[in-house]
Amino acid sequence: MSEIVYRIGTLIAQVLCGVPIGTNLGLFHLFFALLSGRFLSARGAVFSALADLGLPNDAVRRAGAALCYGRFCPQTLLENWQRLVEQEGCFYAHCYEGYCPVACELTGFFRTRLVGLSTKHYTSQAGKALPALVFGLVASVGSVGKKRLALPRLLVRAEAHESDAQLQKRLLHQAQPTLLEKEVLLIDAGFPLKELLSCTKLLFVARVRKNFTARRNQLPVYQGVGRAPVYGEKVRPLSRERAGKKTKATKPDALARWKDGKHTLRAYWFENLVESDQEPGATTFGCAVIFDPRYKEPLVLVTNLPVSAYALWRLYRDRWPMEPLPWAAKQMLGWERAYVFAEQSRHRLPELALLAGNLLAYVAATSQPVATGFWDRCARPPCGRLRRVLSRLHFSELPLPEGQLRKKQSVFAPLPKGVKAHRRQKAEVELPKWRLEA
Repeated sequence: MSEIVYRIGTLIAQVLCGVPIGTNLGLFHLFFALLSGRFLSARGAVFSALADLGLPNDAVRRAGAALCYGRFCPQTLLENWQRLVEQEGCFYAHCYEGYCPVACELTGFFRTRLVGLSTKHYTSQAGKALPALVFGLVASVGSVGKKRLALPRLLVRAEAHESDAQLQKRLLHQAQPTLLEKEVLLIDAGFPLKELLSCTKLLFVARVRKNFTARRNQLPVYQGVGRAPVYGEKVRPLSRERAGKKTKATKPDALARWKDGKHTLRAYWFENLVESDQEPGATTFGCAVIFDPRYKEPLVLVTNLPVSAYALWRLYRDRWPMEPLPWAAKQMLGWERAYVFAEQSRHRLPELALLAGNLLAYVAATSQPVATGFWDRCARPPCGRLRRVLSRLHFSELPLPEGQLRKKQSVFAPLPKGVKAHRRQKAEVELPKWRLEA
């Protein structure tokens, strides 16, 4: 047994610290089934994935019961994982001009045929919103060695009949207390700017649409004719053309230029702005338009930070490590297709998959690269190589840490067994009022 497998077993046992005895053993087996890619071969079936790991039948049933009925909170496991990574000291947060990035986004696990699912999430492949289990993610962004990594700190599940806009609003208000003094929330397009500005103590960097407009925070000079101006001058960061009529872009307040390798980037900066429907005196922000020759479209960012355009560009680039979080859970660990239907397990399993994917990426980045075979001469540390190594693992070789991780010795001798144990009771039928009056 390799040292990396023993290390993974120790990390999982520490993440499950505080989970009741018996439930922690079932979740331990479930984590190894996720990390080894058994859900890929089982096509999302829980019992098939656990059985493929080599577990006996009673252990498979206990792991399924721990997922559905176990008394644990996925957010507590996430906090244990964050505390564990900080104690190891391999992860260090990025910092640009004194500000540390914290990424924020929504992700959806699509279940188009799940009966009773009331939440939807937009997907560009279908061009519309499809039934999905939607989660809000907040993660610190830093590096482990030479690899950038997002460390999740908050996971919010969508409630019944809750839209993406409502979840975004709730996610922002729950993420604000978790931010430290110099931490900045990085947000992709889709989050409303009005909600960001309503959080007075929230520092943010957000991407907005290309046709974004704002207004100056001061009134223009009155010309002496007509009504006195109420709103500030309109600011258009980019030019646009509609119905054959071209509207020029507003002249920027400042220009910036820097090099990224052999490429030269330009930035237009607009400061002291308010929303287009706000009068002067409202909450102000700045806007930067960044032109990168490697991309066709410019990047339009808004922020309330007193930083340079270069630092703003570096900060927003650190939102991209957030994308591998759902990617590792779906494509690498096989939770893109799932077969769980209970109210608790349908939410718990994707939450555990997100945590397992992050654990796999962290262990791969902090360990020696594992070669897939003799042909792999220049092995790199992505999580896919480590998953293929774990796929060869059998339950007989699985390292069980000593301590609280064990089967619960419950006393079940006095309990009824067989048919008497699951005999059904007739439900009491409530008669309508007209039947009772008769």
